Amino acid sequence: MRGLGLTYPGPPPVTALRPCDLRIDRGEFVTIVGPSGSGKSSLLNIAGLLDTPTRGTYLLDGIDTAAADEAQRAALRSERIGFVFQSFHLLPHRSAQDNVELAMLYQSTPRRARSRRAAAVLTRVGLGHRAHALPTQLSGGEQQRVAIARALVAEPSLLLCDEPTGNLDTETASAILDLLDRLHEDGMTIAVITHDAQVAARGQRTITIRDGVLTDARPVR
Repeated sequence: MRGLGLTYPGPPPVTALRPCDLRIDRGEFVTIVGPSGSGKSSLLNIAGLLDTPTRGTYLLDGIDTAAADEAQRAALRSERIGFVFQSFHLLPHRSAQDNVELAMLYQSTPRRARSRRAAAVLTRVGLGHRAHALPTQLSGGEQQRVAIARALVAEPSLLLCDEPTGNLDTETASAILDLLDRLHEDGMTIAVITHDAQVAARGQRTITIRDGVLTDARPVR
């Protein structure tokens, strides 16, 4: 990101993110902290191609996202970005495997391949034995593992996590963070938004944002 900023139109206009530079390298684990209303979610929405910045540039895997139309942005989002949220957003009447498979529907992945990949990624997050359970039959930690599996199944370049442990007890949250550590060790690029100092400490680098001003980021080369 170079000179990246976001202002919502008014009246009156609201500046959510002031012009900033940020580089996240491939394979890096970054945490982003700041008080409520500081601009963390705006930064995540831009990184996830959910919002378009009003100024500056954002390159994802070297691709200038500002030059992409909405269909191209949707394709980039589907193919290159995985999302994990505080709320699990699982379909309650579909199995864990079905929820993961649904993430591949828009990629024209053949049905057998969807099933095979979903089963493999559920095993990767330690839930292979619960693949056919409904979300209502899973604990909070297990539901978050399904959500992580859903985010990983398309083999994204970037995993964006917004308060991924916010709805979990301390022990379960620690297990989820251990899983993120293992994914990072496997080479996944991860950015986690958090209010929790213990979660922030898991990252290689912590970025602070306050009143839309981003600090502690390395200079962009």
